Amino acid sequence: MADDGPDGSAPRPPARVRTPATQALPPANAPVPRTPAALAAAFTETTRRLHDAVGRWNGVGPVPNDVTYLALFHQRMLRAMAARRALADATLARLAPDVRGEAADTVVGRRHLAAIPRSPGRLPPVRVAPAAPAADLRGDYDEAQRRFGVDWSILAAVNFVESSFGRVRSASEAGARGPMQFLPSTWRRYGMGGDINDPHDAILAAANYLSRAGAQRDVDRALFAYNHSMSYVQAIRRFARRMRIDERTFLTYYAWQVFVRTPHGVRRLTGPGRDA
Repeated sequence: MADDGPDGSAPRPPARVRTPATQALPPANAPVPRTPAALAAAFTETTRRLHDAVGRWNGVGPVPNDVTYLALFHQRMLRAMAARRALADATLARLAPDVRGEAADTVVGRRHLAAIPRSPGRLPPVRVAPAAPAADLRGDYDEAQRRFGVDWSILAAVNFVESSFGRVRSASEAGARGPMQFLPSTWRRYGMGGDINDPHDAILAAANYLSRAGAQRDVDRALFAYNHSMSYVQAIRRFARRMRIDERTFLTYYAWQVFVRTPHGVRRLTGPGRDA
């Protein structure tokens, strides 16, 4: 039995201290701050909380709820910065050093992706499904690196850009398929008899392709052979560099949601509170 209070009354429960783990999570569609100062403050706080949450998760099992919501807000803020150069420049200048590099590399990487020429005409429908577990993908990248000598972060960046780690299951405008987006004709040469839609087989096939394209000597040239765009090469290099510097960024990118262009604007296809 608990002791009574000093005045004989029932004891008061101790005051609850709010820790990062118990702070309210940002709503799925929380407004993105529009001024550099406010955006820098929100991004710094969110990224630090996200890093802590990712560290607790460590990629084992499903993406936890706190990682999902923090990563979504993190992603939406970076998308806003990538789309508005003046806002990004002013915001990046205000960021703390521990989060500035991640923001800068990601924003620049997204700008390179936006610069890739796109085929004119009707946008194909996009079909999505769950990604393979993050820990499984990380093991596949390591296996491919050991076998073909292509750095794991390059393979992770290609997987990220090509299919959002396998969440995008539809074929591209050119007919490329699977987690690493191979044309069937190219798959027959480099797929080693595997399944074009299997993440493990596709990652090893991509490493095989890049290795045979000379990635050990010149990774940029090999990436250009994979996708004939220097903007693509520069985007992959930025995302890979960030994941290599801080592996928590791999898990952050993995926890991001799928956004697609439509004739009516950008829509989010996955995650909580998504567009109907």
